[in-house]
Amino acid sequence: MNVKAEAKDTRFDLMKWLVVAALVAVAVVGNQYYAAEPILYRVIALLVVAVVAAFVALQTTKGRSFFVLLKEARVEIRKVVWPTRQETTQTTLIVLAVVLVMALLLWGLDSLLGWLVSMIVG
Repeated sequence: MNVKAEAKDTRFDLMKWLVVAALVAVAVVGNQYYAAEPILYRVIALLVVAVVAAFVALQTTKGRSFFVLLKEARVEIRKVVWPTRQETTQTTLIVLAVVLVMALLLWGLDSLLGWLVSMIVG
């Protein structure tokens, strides 16, 4: 792309973001205005407005880069080796044991120091 095309895209991006903001404002105000209507109709209307706003946002440069980021994050999450249930249980038990031991040590140290201070102060 050349500089003129990028500047044109940036100008239109601002207009697209203003449209997205207007759609969100319309959704909020409309939800309040039609508070007496059944919740199902309001949720459907909000979902439709949200889909339209997301579609407009994805047409911007930032929106496209965000969508690419989401796709790449999904690929990376699929590469993660998740622990088994047994590994998770064992790790949790180890953490609980260490916390319990540290709590007992700190309680004992606090009691000892409290007793020493009460002996000194009187």
